[in-house]
Amino acid sequence: MATNIFINLPVRDLPASVRFFTHLGYSFNQHYTDDGATCMIVAENIFVMLLTEQRFRTFTPKTIADARTSTEVLVCLQVASRDAVTTLVNKAIEAGGSTFKEPQDHGFMYGHGFQDLDGHLWEIIYMDKAPPTS
Repeated sequence: MATNIFINLPVRDLPASVRFFTHLGYSFNQHYTDDGATCMIVAENIFVMLLTEQRFRTFTPKTIADARTSTEVLVCLQVASRDAVTTLVNKAIEAGGSTFKEPQDHGFMYGHGFQDLDGHLWEIIYMDKAPPTS
């Protein structure tokens, strides 16, 4: 059984990505940080490794997708409130990111999202109860 999740994302400019995600309120584990990578702490057991494209290439024989023109992954994070969804998306826009769709309100679930500086898609959701049954 897995105990932690590490999402690995390639980035073009590591210092710019660190500034972007710091603006959103995330911190970084300096033990796993060097010129080619950093470990962003999302939650107690959730981490995002931001890797320069050069470093990322050492982990895969495949071509790195350009997240600005294709989607290789959609990272979805659940937050504690509807306001937290809006706040995080607004911070992302302030830091140079952009939205990729309008907010979605499904009653039991509210979500919105942003694209980071490299075009990776981040969906932020709040769920206040279980979805309705048929």
